[in-house]
Amino acid sequence: MRAPISIIIPTLNAASSLPDTLARVMEGLNAGVVRELVISDGGSADDVEALAGEVGATFISGPAGRGGQLARGADAAQGDWLLFLHADTWLPEGWSDAALQHIQTDQGALVFSLSFRSTGIMPKLTSAWANLRSRVFSLPYGDQALLISRSLYGEIGGYPDQPLMEDVAIARTLKGQITVSPLCVQTDATRYQINGWLTQGARNQWRLLRYLLGARPEQLHRGYR
Repeated sequence: MRAPISIIIPTLNAASSLPDTLARVMEGLNAGVVRELVISDGGSADDVEALAGEVGATFISGPAGRGGQLARGADAAQGDWLLFLHADTWLPEGWSDAALQHIQTDQGALVFSLSFRSTGIMPKLTSAWANLRSRVFSLPYGDQALLISRSLYGEIGGYPDQPLMEDVAIARTLKGQITVSPLCVQTDATRYQINGWLTQGARNQWRLLRYLLGARPEQLHRGYR
């Protein structure tokens, strides 16, 4: 029986952060649950393609935009299960066991709880809110990773080709079919550290509200970077 999971990572000039992310993927390779790694690039100017070749990953490239990159990665993947992972997110120890247990029960999609690679009260409060939002409102963000069967992914139409809020869009389409693992991924905190935790958090919530009220992802993306 072939390993069930294809891991799909969207990249855009992410060669510096990718090695640490891939190091956490190795657990699944060693456990025999990862079939392949797909790097879906958005036109990087760094050496991410060479790095993909070094680790034996499938490398595809196309226009930048995380929704489109994730969708192309899914199209190229061959696994029965798809694990979408951001290039700056570290999977937790024990993730492969949690993934395998979820696959065996086949209960919708699985995401992980969130933590930041930063210390102090603000990272804890910010992640606590994100985890509450994920469990109560079934609205996890993409940096929590997403494990979903290919059949369910196809049934809901997959990721929309949009530059921002693709994670919210697919979560809303899943309509509560999301299990939140207690295991915590660790994601990069640079944006919060530069802009301030309260400021960045407020921007994120305002952007989410505007999207839910009908703002176009392209419009929201112009102010994201």
